[in-house]
Amino acid sequence: MDLLVAFLVFMACMIAALVKGFSMTIPLVVGLVGFMAVAVHRGYKLRDVGRMAFDGAMSSMVVNRVLCVIGFITAVWRVSGTIMIFVYYGMKLITPPIFLMVAFLLSCLLSYALGTSFGVSGTVGVIFMTLARSGGVDPLITAGVLLSGVYFGDRGSPVSSSATLVAGVTDTDIFGNVKEMMKQAVLPMVLCLVIYGVLSWQNPIQHIDHELMGEFTDAFKISLWAFVPAILMLLLPLLHVSVIRSMGLSIASGILVAWIVQGVPLWKVLVTCVVGYKAQGTGLAAILNGGGLVSMIEIIIMLLLSCAYSGIFNGTGMLDSIQDRITAGSSKIGRFPVMVILSFLSSAMFCNQTIAALMCNDLMKKPYLDAGASKLELAMDEENSVILIAGIVPWCIGCSVPLAFMGVDFRALPYACYLYLLPICYLLTKKHFYPAVPRG
Repeated sequence: MDLLVAFLVFMACMIAALVKGFSMTIPLVVGLVGFMAVAVHRGYKLRDVGRMAFDGAMSSMVVNRVLCVIGFITAVWRVSGTIMIFVYYGMKLITPPIFLMVAFLLSCLLSYALGTSFGVSGTVGVIFMTLARSGGVDPLITAGVLLSGVYFGDRGSPVSSSATLVAGVTDTDIFGNVKEMMKQAVLPMVLCLVIYGVLSWQNPIQHIDHELMGEFTDAFKISLWAFVPAILMLLLPLLHVSVIRSMGLSIASGILVAWIVQGVPLWKVLVTCVVGYKAQGTGLAAILNGGGLVSMIEIIIMLLLSCAYSGIFNGTGMLDSIQDRITAGSSKIGRFPVMVILSFLSSAMFCNQTIAALMCNDLMKKPYLDAGASKLELAMDEENSVILIAGIVPWCIGCSVPLAFMGVDFRALPYACYLYLLPICYLLTKKHFYPAVPRG
């Protein structure tokens, strides 16, 4: 009963924060206090509970270090013109019958390089939506195509905060996870390309606004050097260079490009790394505003608090009864279907991809490992369920924010094929990747 009360208070605070537009850290703090109170009520000393929470929070430090570096990258790529150069040349590739194909592939590429659905939907997404509206392409179809593309990288990039989070909480290797995710993405990507190829042919763009090109050249110097930060970030991990080192080299090259090529004073580039990019004026370049270390602070705090929850749950075993029921359900319908159900429920209740992912991990980790499943299987099941499902629950911020950036509503979701084709394909082919664990 005490645990139910704590969950209800937590959910009430979460809903209130969403309605009022408050930071998600507030209900997380309230929830942490509530779960600590439950542990004390069940006979644990407050000092011991505090130690559990602290140890859990400290387990997130490796992930938080990566998140800090991601913040730097999101700013450097803006100020160096790296994001702009991809869009600039991507627009040159557009011909009427393949507009949607280009939009999908470019959003996939940039989301993989940047690892963020919000960042790409708020920049490249806005630009392609402007082109679609001015060119007579259905904005709902375009938004669905772009949503598929931005989640390709949000799920499967080595610099994605969600992929880093899942690797951290499941104690798996990010490189190994990315390699597995790429294998599992092949079939749904092929299906998406077929579907979007047909839609592109049926919805050709009638007119391309070339004035946008002029706004790009007014804001940035067009230089192939701007590709360097992205090339380093895309290629170095394939050569087994560590994520942190790859990101560091990408940041260093981006700083040099911004300073030497774009002519931004070095001190201003360094400040931008911390506080984010701010364009001069309100033109097209202002779409790129954002990024920087500051943009990651709330995510880092949320991760610390959420991992503190895990420390308490693991240390007190207060979720054992729920996990026993999950184990029973998994034995009947399978682990991944149960993960999908929990993903929908947690995304719908908490309206937040990060919290939903952490809750699914807290509830499913013990049942998976007790059944003999590997940590890699657990990580992949989370990546192929909750990380994507958060993008198709209309009131979850993983869905509502990108759609708001692009100026459309939930009617675009049927066209976000990648978000539901991947879980379906994975469900049908999972035995190929992870054979059933033999029963003892």
